[in-house]
Amino acid sequence: MTRFRPCIDLHSGQVKQIVGGTLSNSSSDLKTNYISNLPANHFASLYKKHALSGAHVIMLGPGNEAAAQEALAAWPGGLQVGGGITAENAKLWIERGAEKAVLKALDDDAEKLVVDLSCRRVEDKWMVAMNKWQTLTDMEVDHDTIRSLEPYCSEFLIHAADNEGLQRGIDEELVEKLGQWCTKPVTYAGGGRQLEDFDLVQRLSQGRVDLTIGSALDIFGGSGVKFDECVEWNQKQKMR
Repeated sequence: MTRFRPCIDLHSGQVKQIVGGTLSNSSSDLKTNYISNLPANHFASLYKKHALSGAHVIMLGPGNEAAAQEALAAWPGGLQVGGGITAENAKLWIERGAEKAVLKALDDDAEKLVVDLSCRRVEDKWMVAMNKWQTLTDMEVDHDTIRSLEPYCSEFLIHAADNEGLQRGIDEELVEKLGQWCTKPVTYAGGGRQLEDFDLVQRLSQGRVDLTIGSALDIFGGSGVKFDECVEWNQKQKMR
């Protein structure tokens, strides 16, 4: 069944919703949809209250470690953390209270690792993107890549960087493919804009892909989806 997976995106120590494709080393290029006046631990407590397991805290660049640690402290063992996570520091973040660490490099503790295969579309393929989604790698997100990595992680996180923050709809073809390729849990983020997207993702992936909605969510200044509706969606899935 498709679930709502909430997020806490951190940039310069604040909770923000940004247009993913504009994230770079130049602040003048950044397009921001929303900057919250509330701290990261507020959202962590909110997610804990509603038992929204699998939520992820993503540090977008430097200056976010303190805010991330505050969020983890608000819900120890309940949040995944990513952004700047490496094989060398992943265990430190687990010790700081993360349920799992989201990273691109692999370690030996598969149960605590989420592999980030965030990508950009290149013609009819999806290529893994690094360095704030600005650097394309030669790794393609496809059946063979997914299957080769599954023994080394407990789940996947896929940001469709070209759709991130634009509220123009999800990458339907990618979601459908992820449902076919993945046997481990996988969360898709990028372009979610309405409650009906949960039904769409569930249908396309046969319930095998979870969905994150950020900029369209009312708690992040959006008008497309209400947070309470997402909570209700998850509750209905549990009763099925």
